Amino acid sequence: MREFQLQFAEPSTVDEQTAKGGLCWLADKDSTIKASLANLGHLGPSLGRIGEAADPNVDFVRIAVAVYAADRSVPRQSGGSNWNRRSIKVTVPVRALSQWEASASELEAVVNLLTGDDWTFEFVEDNAPTEMAVDESPPAPARVVLLSGGADSAVGALLSRSELKDGERQALVSHFNSGVLGPLQRSIADSIAQLVPGEEQQHFQFHIGRRGKRLDGVEFADEQSTRSRSLLFLALGLAVASVHQVPLWIPENGFASLNPPLGMERLGSLSTRTTHPAFLADLSSLLNGVGAHGEITNPFSGNTKGEMFHRVADLIGTSAATSFLSTTNSCSHTGQRTFKVSSSTPCGVCFGCVVRRAAFAAAEVPDETQYIDAADDDKLQAWLDKNSIEEAVRRFVARGVKSRDVIALSLPSSYSAADALDLCQRGSQELGELFA
Repeated sequence: MREFQLQFAEPSTVDEQTAKGGLCWLADKDSTIKASLANLGHLGPSLGRIGEAADPNVDFVRIAVAVYAADRSVPRQSGGSNWNRRSIKVTVPVRALSQWEASASELEAVVNLLTGDDWTFEFVEDNAPTEMAVDESPPAPARVVLLSGGADSAVGALLSRSELKDGERQALVSHFNSGVLGPLQRSIADSIAQLVPGEEQQHFQFHIGRRGKRLDGVEFADEQSTRSRSLLFLALGLAVASVHQVPLWIPENGFASLNPPLGMERLGSLSTRTTHPAFLADLSSLLNGVGAHGEITNPFSGNTKGEMFHRVADLIGTSAATSFLSTTNSCSHTGQRTFKVSSSTPCGVCFGCVVRRAAFAAAEVPDETQYIDAADDDKLQAWLDKNSIEEAVRRFVARGVKSRDVIALSLPSSYSAADALDLCQRGSQELGELFA
């Protein structure tokens, strides 16, 4: 088992164990944890920059930061569908100590479900330096919307703004670790404000991640799957929402949320659970149990991606929808950098890209996305072929979605199996039309 400890002061001495497991998040500067809020500067572990967030939500962000950093630091022994389970323990200083101690097993189950690992959590008394919370000058938002830079979150933020009443406003929350996403998120937020006139929207853009070197200056090992990033994204969104106790929207098409495996080979690492109804229900239950703000809504849980794109076209017109949606990035790969292709250029063949292409076609919205063109680069083409899920999608469509497939989705009792079957069949139909 690998062990990590989040701490808020630099250790006086750094032995091998401290260096391997020490995750230092300081109130006034970066250490092993880098944390800032765009245009506002460094972000300390008490989150004073965002206002008076609820104590258990501050704790949840700390937990999520520790999980994300530990996840990045323990390489998996194999990849693809042959994904090993890792055993990882993290110790986190929290404000609501007794509540988190009582809910540790529930937290472990939630994070295990998300990452496919075995997590153990230990909590200690909060020892973070005092931070002054900023005065909250903008009026309270009606809701907070996660804006990742992908198409679904962009659609969610756009449609959310269009549904606000006179005088209402929304707040957007983004997270990025690499430099590519930051400008994209800002560009999408600006486009939304221009496409749907209304009150000024606040954009919280968090730059949080683990730095490359340990406390002793040695390079950290690096794991690229980082499925836990979504836990941090949710935690940040809920912390911002907790300042005014408003709902958090996590926009994601329902077909991708249910994520029926394309085949047995698509289990394990290739099956995300970030917005799965069971995960969100368990997470909300956990947060409510510790007294945190946990009001999470996926407004598109019953829609395919194509249906979401169609709503955008109805709202702003087909031409504007093409321009707006084509600037988003739904690609799950960054390996194209090996071939001197920017990670901002989508591959076109991963699951996110294929569902996106199908959505454009289903909504009859022209797709102007510039996907990778291998041209005469045989090595790049070989990489695309290796990572392509197009053949798996064809087999999935040909096989069809049956009732027995829905049973395997581990739906919460509140989610109708009949509704899930209908949604999966509509999603499959969109994919089939792409390859017709």
